[in-house]
Amino acid sequence: MPHDSPLPAQLDATIFQIPSARTLVPPQRATHAPRFLLLYGSLRERSYSKLLTLEAQRLLQAMGGDTRIFDPAGLPQPDGAPASHPKVEELRSLADWCEGMVWCSPERHGAMTGIMKSQIDWIPLAIGAIRPTQGKTLAVMEVSGGSQSFNAVNQLRLLGRWMRLLTIPNQSSVPKAYQEFDEAGRMKPSAYYDRVVDVMEELYKFTLLTRDLAPYLVDRYSERKEAALAAKAQVPGA
Repeated sequence: MPHDSPLPAQLDATIFQIPSARTLVPPQRATHAPRFLLLYGSLRERSYSKLLTLEAQRLLQAMGGDTRIFDPAGLPQPDGAPASHPKVEELRSLADWCEGMVWCSPERHGAMTGIMKSQIDWIPLAIGAIRPTQGKTLAVMEVSGGSQSFNAVNQLRLLGRWMRLLTIPNQSSVPKAYQEFDEAGRMKPSAYYDRVVDVMEELYKFTLLTRDLAPYLVDRYSERKEAALAAKAQVPGA
């Protein structure tokens, strides 16, 4: 349909926007290192999801990224403590700080772990006027004790969409994880390790590409319309 076609009657022309290449040029670009928050889903002393997360952190740092790993030990169950709990405040502060995320969960009973889900559940869609996850990038990974599976990463991908994160196409699934790490906890050379490198490269690139435009990329017609109606309702006599 040509760009000068009549607008559908259902549209509010004062709110509707026409994207163009010009609107995808950020007014200014950030100069600080890309910021990444990494979450893992196990409390075991030798946690393979943590070891894989550490490998991801090393790669992001090697590319120049600024990284933080959240330790889920001591995080209460959602609704089991107030939002003022120190671990909840720490997690939410990191979610607000970062520009991209890595979620890495073991697969347990065909799904992500409760530890992983609890962390995500403590990050709300909105805190006041701030949406701590919207428009940020996400990479998903999983480890399993048996044959390769994608149940956990598929669930994480669904949650990423729900949290309005820009989830990258690539992902990592490491089967029989106990065979893939040496005694020092470092991942052995393998095709699985190469895939982790691929995923972190892609995450870094997407973060550089989108972080300066994140508010614009996820700006929605329906939400602009709702905000305009709310503002109009506050005007006396409107």
